[in-house]
Amino acid sequence: MSPQRHDLLSFGEIFALPVSVDLRTAARAFGMCMGTAYRLIGLGTFPCRTVRVGHRHRVPTTELMRALGIEEVPVHAEDLAQGIALTLFD
Repeated sequence: MSPQRHDLLSFGEIFALPVSVDLRTAARAFGMCMGTAYRLIGLGTFPCRTVRVGHRHRVPTTELMRALGIEEVPVHAEDLAQGIALTLFD
Protein backbone atom coordinates (compact mmCIF):
# COMPACT_ATOMS: atom_id res chain seq x y z
CA MET A 1 0.00 0.00 0.00
CA SER A 2 1.55 3.29 -1.03
CA PRO A 3 0.69 6.61 0.61
CA GLN A 4 -1.70 8.99 -1.09
CA ARG A 5 -0.10 11.96 -2.82
CA HIS A 6 -1.36 14.31 -0.08
CA ASP A 7 0.46 12.21 2.54
CA LEU A 8 3.90 13.08 1.15
CA LEU A 9 5.89 15.71 3.04
CA SER A 10 6.20 19.08 1.35
CA PHE A 11 9.56 20.87 1.11
CA GLY A 12 8.38 23.30 3.79
CA GLU A 13 7.54 20.43 6.12
CA ILE A 14 10.91 18.79 5.48
CA PHE A 15 12.81 21.99 6.32
CA ALA A 16 10.84 22.35 9.56
CA LEU A 17 11.76 18.87 10.85
CA PRO A 18 13.56 18.42 14.19
CA VAL A 19 17.06 16.91 14.53
CA SER A 20 15.69 13.39 14.09
CA VAL A 21 12.34 12.03 12.99
CA ASP A 22 10.38 8.87 13.57
CA LEU A 23 10.27 6.16 10.95
CA ARG A 24 6.72 7.07 9.88
CA THR A 25 7.82 10.60 8.96
CA ALA A 26 10.88 9.35 7.08
CA ALA A 27 8.74 6.82 5.20
CA ARG A 28 6.32 9.61 4.21
CA ALA A 29 9.24 11.70 2.93
CA PHE A 30 10.28 8.80 0.67
CA GLY A 31 6.69 8.06 -0.36
CA MET A 32 6.65 4.55 1.09
CA CYS A 33 4.36 2.72 3.48
CA MET A 34 5.48 1.54 6.89
CA GLY A 35 5.61 -2.09 5.77
CA THR A 36 8.10 -1.21 3.07
CA ALA A 37 10.13 0.90 5.51
CA TYR A 38 10.42 -1.97 8.00
CA ARG A 39 11.25 -4.44 5.22
CA LEU A 40 14.04 -2.19 3.91
CA ILE A 41 15.43 -1.74 7.42
CA GLY A 42 15.43 -5.50 7.88
CA LEU A 43 17.29 -5.91 4.59
CA GLY A 44 19.71 -3.11 5.49
CA THR A 45 18.66 -1.14 2.42
CA PHE A 46 16.62 1.75 3.87
CA PRO A 47 17.64 4.86 1.87
CA CYS A 48 19.43 6.40 4.87
CA ARG A 49 20.79 5.44 8.26
CA THR A 50 18.31 4.63 11.02
CA VAL A 51 19.03 4.59 14.73
CA ARG A 52 17.34 2.06 16.98
CA VAL A 53 16.07 3.67 20.20
CA GLY A 54 14.46 0.97 22.31
CA HIS A 55 11.85 -0.65 20.09
CA ARG A 56 11.63 2.32 17.73
CA HIS A 57 13.65 3.59 14.80
CA ARG A 58 14.73 7.23 14.46
CA VAL A 59 16.19 8.84 11.36
CA PRO A 60 18.67 11.75 11.58
CA THR A 61 17.11 14.61 9.62
CA THR A 62 20.38 15.63 7.95
CA GLU A 63 20.77 12.11 6.55
CA LEU A 64 17.12 12.03 5.47
CA MET A 65 17.56 15.31 3.60
CA ARG A 66 20.80 14.11 1.99
CA ALA A 67 19.09 10.90 0.82
CA LEU A 68 16.31 13.04 -0.67
CA GLY A 69 18.92 15.04 -2.57
CA ILE A 70 18.55 18.15 -0.43
CA GLU A 71 22.04 19.44 0.33
CA GLU A 72 21.27 23.02 1.35
CA VAL A 73 18.55 24.68 3.39
CA PRO A 74 16.96 27.62 1.56
CA VAL A 75 17.05 31.07 3.09
CA HIS A 76 13.80 33.00 2.83
CA ALA A 77 13.64 36.80 2.60
CA GLU A 78 11.25 37.04 5.56
CA ASP A 79 13.67 35.04 7.73
CA LEU A 80 16.50 37.40 6.76
CA ALA A 81 14.34 40.45 7.50
CA GLN A 82 13.38 39.04 10.89
CA GLY A 83 17.02 38.29 11.68
CA ILE A 84 18.03 41.83 10.73
CA ALA A 85 15.19 43.25 12.85
CA LEU A 86 16.29 41.17 15.85
CA THR A 87 19.88 42.38 15.42
CA LEU A 88 18.81 46.04 15.23
CA PHE A 89 16.79 45.86 18.42
CA ASP A 90 19.29 43.90 20.56
